[in-house]
Amino acid sequence: MADETNDDLIPEEEFVADSTDEAFCDDAAATSSETPESVSKLQAELEEANNRVLRSQAELENFRRRMRREMQDERKFAAQPLLTDLLPIVDNIERAIESAQQSSDQSGLLDGVKMVARQLLAIFEKHDCPRIEALGEDFDPNMHEAIGHQPSDQYESGKVMLVAGSGYRLHDRVIRPAQVIVSKGNDA
Repeated sequence: MADETNDDLIPEEEFVADSTDEAFCDDAAATSSETPESVSKLQAELEEANNRVLRSQAELENFRRRMRREMQDERKFAAQPLLTDLLPIVDNIERAIESAQQSSDQSGLLDGVKMVARQLLAIFEKHDCPRIEALGEDFDPNMHEAIGHQPSDQYESGKVMLVAGSGYRLHDRVIRPAQVIVSKGNDA
């Protein structure tokens, strides 16, 4: 088996050395003649490069952990600004209840509840969660939920004639459609 020849091999007569082969031979000769000091210097440089790579990998992993932790905290405390704004409203509701319990005059309670409702709507607006205006508007299935149809002399067909439940948007997304009764127009 040792005398079998491979057809893929180039016969020695046809082999022509080029300049890259000579350069490779020169590099190999230079490498073999290097001094122990230069070998130890190269080993030190290699070790330092490896250490830099390990430090970079550790820094990257620490950065990833820190970003993951910050994202979790952001999600965990995302509602904090809204809740902070709602706390004074809770305080006013508690004051209105105390006032109603101590007084026989119920008009003060009504005024207090109206004030709390205005505060709530103002906070919703502040957090880009406005009420969907529906009364008298064209029925829009993206914004309104029809709970009934009724004839009306006051509103033309397809217009919202009664809002049974207010709807709200958060930025551009409807988070609760307005529940409405839509006019059929005049059935005369």
